[in-house]
Amino acid sequence: MTKPITTRRLTLRALRDSDAPELARLAGDWDVARMTARIPYPYSVALAREWMDSLGEDEFVRVVEFQGALIGAVGYVAGPDRSAEIGYWIGKPWWGQGFATEAASALVRHCFTRAGFKRLTCCHFDDNPASARVIRKLGFTAAGTTTAWCDARRAEFSALTYQLSRPMTAVFWRRSA
Repeated sequence: MTKPITTRRLTLRALRDSDAPELARLAGDWDVARMTARIPYPYSVALAREWMDSLGEDEFVRVVEFQGALIGAVGYVAGPDRSAEIGYWIGKPWWGQGFATEAASALVRHCFTRAGFKRLTCCHFDDNPASARVIRKLGFTAAGTTTAWCDARRAEFSALTYQLSRPMTAVFWRRSA
C-alpha cells in the first residue's frame, strides 16, 4: 500500500472501491462536473467504478480527505520528457475553505520531489475563475489558450493553459508546506 500524502488539514490517499458512492455524489454535482474535463453528468456509482477501473499506469489519483471525510480528488497524468498534467476538484460543500489550493499544492510538491517531474501543466475552462485563483497561488504561469472537451457539458469550451517548472531549490517546498 502506498503511503498517503499529508498536509496540515488533509490526507491524500489511494482510491478504494468503497469510495465510488461518495465520488459519484460529490463529483456528480453539476457545479463540480461542469468544471472538469472527464466527469460526465449525471455521474453514477457505476460510472465512478468504471473510471476507477480504467485508470492507466501513467495516471496517479488520490482522494482528498478532511477529518476522515472524502471531499475531492487530485491527480496527474504523466507525459513525455518528465512532465505531467495535474488536475483536482473539491466537492461543493467544502468550497471556499482553501482545500483545493492545499491539496493541489501537496500534489505539486509530490510531483517534483517524489515523482521526479521537471515540468507540470494544467488548464481550466474560461468560466472557472476559482480554479484560476488556485493555479496562480501554486505559482503556475500562463502558457496559452486552447479548447478542451467537457464530458458534463458534452461540448468543447475555451480553456487557459499553464505550466510550472520544478524549482531549483528545495527552499520553496519548506516555505510553502
